[in-house]
Amino acid sequence: MSKSPVPVGASASARTKDNVLSRKEIEGMIADGHFIVIVDGQVLKLDAWMKFHPGGDLAIRHMVGRDATDEVNTLHSKKTRQRMNCFQIGRIEGRWTNFLPPIQGGLFRPYVKDQEDTDGIESDMFSEVSSEESSRPASPIFDSVEGRSGLRRRDDSSTDLSTVGSSPAPPDFSSETQMRLSIVDACTQKEILLDEALYPPVDPAHQDNIALKYRALGERIRAEGLYDCNYSAYAIEALRYSMFFGLFVFFLHHSYFCLSAFFLGCFWHQLVFTAHDAGHNAITHNYQLDATIGIIVADFIGGLSLGWWKRSHNVHHIVTNSPEHDPDIQLMPFFALTTRFFHSLRSTYYDRIMAFDAVAKFTVKYQNYTYYPILLFGRFNLYFLSWEYLILGLGPKKGPAWWHRWFEMSGQVFFWTWFGYGVVWCSIPTWTSRVIFVLISHMVTAPLHVQITLSHYAMSTADLGIHESFAQKMLRTTMDVDCPEWLDFFHGGLQFQAIHHLFPWIPRHNLRKTQRLVQEFCKDVEIPYALFTFLSGNKKVIGKLGDVALQARILEDCRKACAAHGVFTDHHAHAHPHEHSH
Repeated sequence: MSKSPVPVGASASARTKDNVLSRKEIEGMIADGHFIVIVDGQVLKLDAWMKFHPGGDLAIRHMVGRDATDEVNTLHSKKTRQRMNCFQIGRIEGRWTNFLPPIQGGLFRPYVKDQEDTDGIESDMFSEVSSEESSRPASPIFDSVEGRSGLRRRDDSSTDLSTVGSSPAPPDFSSETQMRLSIVDACTQKEILLDEALYPPVDPAHQDNIALKYRALGERIRAEGLYDCNYSAYAIEALRYSMFFGLFVFFLHHSYFCLSAFFLGCFWHQLVFTAHDAGHNAITHNYQLDATIGIIVADFIGGLSLGWWKRSHNVHHIVTNSPEHDPDIQLMPFFALTTRFFHSLRSTYYDRIMAFDAVAKFTVKYQNYTYYPILLFGRFNLYFLSWEYLILGLGPKKGPAWWHRWFEMSGQVFFWTWFGYGVVWCSIPTWTSRVIFVLISHMVTAPLHVQITLSHYAMSTADLGIHESFAQKMLRTTMDVDCPEWLDFFHGGLQFQAIHHLFPWIPRHNLRKTQRLVQEFCKDVEIPYALFTFLSGNKKVIGKLGDVALQARILEDCRKACAAHGVFTDHHAHAHPHEHSH
């Protein structure tokens, strides 16, 4: 009996997927502007998917050149993961050593076939060294790009390539700059040393063991049914939402505007938890259905863009607590979680410099006092970010999420019609009452903003390098809040942020059951599990903000002292003696 013929296309595809690609070939493809990611030993070329990815292109950019197995499998369904196979262009053999992604400053050399055998080892050594160097905060005194001619860095805002020149701009040797660098470098080094003492080393043996046991933990969680949503719990949630909404309408009807505003704020506060679940596909595990639920809850009822939140939040889940890359901690000029913000870092998310200017120098000095007052107005900032996202069309215009922008815009019209016109304008008679109503209803949601920031602001912002496993990084940068079970409704699952970051698809009503398994995992791999009470966690956040504020005041005092004694002028004269030779 003759065998059935194999389609030519299928045979070619099989050959492509079985093609073993060397590290230098992959480096060359990245140097040429391609988006190459390693998942389960497969080499994926995601150029064609960038415009279609529902979570935005930035999440992919931060995985370029890296083994993204845990990130991809954690944040995507099995069905989506299978679809990604069509982007496979080959595979790797052995353990993959991460590159630093171009968006984070990684440097890559073009591939020259004739140099494959003679230059392979040198290329690997260079890639590791340059990646480690690029992962440090930039220093205009100690960092130099001399000797790096011929290396290519992909521009963050496009796929154009530029050759890194060998003539860097002259460093600024002013006394103020040196003082800032000494403070920043000392604080950064202290945080790194503390993390290195508390957490397992980032060598391959330790990190591979952590990754292996993390994946086994995921299978155990799935086997125990903790990914299955408890829909009866959502029935109870719906009753709570209805009660708050009913009280809001009742007191509004009887002109008790302050009480009405309070219960409307409680209603919004509780609804955000469901929007968060839907944004992570944790309710039905069906992308389109959960997206629809999330948009109705977030946009139509709450006036906030789910698409903006997903674009920002996906990046946050990948580069958690990274000062240059995580939008959730980029709140200059109001807050600086680390002295590294004194460097006027460039945000790869917002594509702008977070200037440590005169305003920031003033506000950061008092940030531990302004923390809670500013969070009272957090919802107004979310409105702005939502409108910016929708008006500028920052979300995907093609692919499975193409229709979300238009659905969200209709949701915004609906929200401002029922809330802005129907409630604030038509139901409240005076401007004074309207302003008070809006302020109270929005300020009541402040505990939510405290809850969100609490889980990360108290934790490390240090970069331990490109070889740290996903699981360790999440546990090192995220904390959980210890509370009695009866208070779970108030925290809405956000009290289990460390567990959530490890397994975002677990429905929030199952997170408490998952805690025991995560604690066992942490004990096994010797990773500290950060668990604080709500009060102690807040004290830790305020303490950290106060430490950075103190450094900002010290820097300002030194600057004033130097200026008063003419240090800046004297130093400038010594640095440029030729200017005074005449």
